[in-house]
Amino acid sequence: MKLATYNVNGINGRLDVLLRWLEEASPDIVCLQELKAPQDKFPIEAIEKAGYKAVWHGQKQWNGVAILSKDLEIKEIGRLLPGDAEDGQSRYLEALVGEMVVACIYLPNGNPAPGPKLDYKLRWLERLSRRAEKLLEHKIPVIIAGDFNVMPTELDVYKPEKYEDDALFRTEVRQAFHELLGQGWTDALRYLYPYEKMYTFWDYFRNAYARNAGLRIDHFLLSPELLPKLKSGGVDMEVRGWDKTSDHAPVWIEFSAPSK
Repeated sequence: MKLATYNVNGINGRLDVLLRWLEEASPDIVCLQELKAPQDKFPIEAIEKAGYKAVWHGQKQWNGVAILSKDLEIKEIGRLLPGDAEDGQSRYLEALVGEMVVACIYLPNGNPAPGPKLDYKLRWLERLSRRAEKLLEHKIPVIIAGDFNVMPTELDVYKPEKYEDDALFRTEVRQAFHELLGQGWTDALRYLYPYEKMYTFWDYFRNAYARNAGLRIDHFLLSPELLPKLKSGGVDMEVRGWDKTSDHAPVWIEFSAPSK
């Protein structure tokens, strides 16, 4: 089974890129972020024609998350991260996909920092941590996947010294991420590649992609029930070089199908 996460940076404007990648990579489950489309503008007909079922949580102009499934049944569990009923940003979607819970997230960026945007990011991380802890209590296969807007270690950023005060790399943000892992979650790509520099995002500016001046901010967190089934993973870096593409590349893992 192949599961992928991809920040598409505008699903309708980059639909051709998404459909091409879906055809070439053929993932079984896909988490998408930054749809930048209201609920009624999600391109469900094109997604279904490509062979996928979908649930999605849209928002006009900003944010938005979706979960796609090729063959497995998909049933939405919730689209509001508990802890703030007034939070209207579309950043969380949780679904039962086959026998597995998949949570697709688009964690706030937090810049400029310090400031209210960083405060919101840290509160969001606290809420995610509480929800993640609840999910672990069920002792079922769970994946939390998406754009975390966090570089956990110096291996995850091409120039660590440049990002010391950036909300994606600030000490308190990384600490919150590592406390989340401490509940029992595993950062799948770092588990597979403990010592390698690898990136999932390259800015559109300053020729970042050609220089491989990137960041690793798209992650899979696996519950203990799934870790023994993890087989491989990687980044489809070449997609970042396609015409009219996102500034993120798709990231994927493969694992044996979880038992009931």
